[in-house]
Amino acid sequence: MRAIDLRSDTVTRPTDAMRAAMMAAPLGDDVLGDEPTVQALEAKVAELLGTEAALFTPSGTMANQLAIRCHCQHGDEIYAHRDSHIVHYETAAPAAISGCAINPLDGPGGLFDAPTLRGAIRHADIHAPAPRLVVMENTHNRGGGTVWPLAQLADVAAAARERSLAVHIDGARLWNACVAAGYAPREVAAHADTVSVCFSKGLGAPVGSALAGPAPLIARARRFRKMLGGGMRQSGLLAAAAIHALDHHVARLADDHANASLLARLLHGAEGIDVDPPPQPIATNMVFFTLRSGMPEARPFCEALTRHGVHLIAMGTRRVRAVTHLDVTRDDIERAAATIRDAVALMRREIAEASR
Repeated sequence: MRAIDLRSDTVTRPTDAMRAAMMAAPLGDDVLGDEPTVQALEAKVAELLGTEAALFTPSGTMANQLAIRCHCQHGDEIYAHRDSHIVHYETAAPAAISGCAINPLDGPGGLFDAPTLRGAIRHADIHAPAPRLVVMENTHNRGGGTVWPLAQLADVAAAARERSLAVHIDGARLWNACVAAGYAPREVAAHADTVSVCFSKGLGAPVGSALAGPAPLIARARRFRKMLGGGMRQSGLLAAAAIHALDHHVARLADDHANASLLARLLHGAEGIDVDPPPQPIATNMVFFTLRSGMPEARPFCEALTRHGVHLIAMGTRRVRAVTHLDVTRDDIERAAATIRDAVALMRREIAEASR
């Protein structure tokens, strides 16, 4: 039987319809400024987010780092949750590229509130970095795929404005947040100076993200994109996949959310693991569980599951993540849950026998 890959929603393959759209796309040279499909995608993203302009980028990491580079100077401070993507998965790029420090904030599910931000923002002092930028990640990956309530996000943005800080939304999975919470992308973007969005996760495109914001800032980001090697030529092939994804794959994210909730229910009560209780029910397409004492650690556990045909990813010493996506069906989820439960039972028996 085919393997069920739940490591990430980045593992999706383009659908036949998406491949056809890619092959039919008119092409130019984006660096030279005449790539019509990229320009169509950038205009579409700006319209969806209600911003003046947008910039197509190879990755979400680049989109985030371009925003930081545009907003910040060397010696500035960024405020973000301690479990943010820019902290854990972007190779210290805020320091390496923009010379910035990150002041890590706390909050359940990767979400912090306005009082927490106000308490962290430094006052002017020659000994301290200069407060410059607030980053909110929506949905929040390590927080459990959690969604920012719009009112909480607005309150944090307002607290940032009180001290003249810029606001960036890391919206790699903003489409998931919008489908789950029922708000529009532009309702989120209205509270931010810049927003990054991704097409290669739940939407199923093979490559690509975008940074959206005011036209002068996006023009500056375009220059930095070139500086960092992110200028692409006939990238309309990739932009066409993103356009197709925006047109056809957003509403169906609700299916991924339903499958994640199903997986959590089917794993609940399994001996040897604890399905993480997020601050709210499974909101989007991620399920986390913790391996109890006496079970293998997360990495060898995931390696063992791979041999049983289910691919998961370790997110810490004992924490494991499963992500539902376009290429996973309800039947796959039922089979994956049964396989995980059976494998856990087998591991517990083997450990018990070895300890006798």
